Amino acid sequence: MTAEEFNKKWNDYLEKGHYGAEGFDNPEFLDWLDEKFETFAMFDNFSFSQIKSKFGMGRFYCEGLPIELVDEVEDKITELCKN
Repeated sequence: MTAEEFNKKWNDYLEKGHYGAEGFDNPEFLDWLDEKFETFAMFDNFSFSQIKSKFGMGRFYCEGLPIELVDEVEDKITELCKN
């Protein structure tokens, strides 16, 4: 899955004016995250704005998720940055 495909699929949860996964075109990660979003979408008020790496660390900017799930996504991005 490409970042464009990911954003299109999850557009209803992407906050207006934000780029979501653009610039993070890692098909393996986006397939993994797509599966996670199936669960995330069940949370009331879930939305996301950015998925990126910053200074070699994962960043997942979202609303409506427990911090443990946010940390899981950020840890996965950080792991990818190290490889």
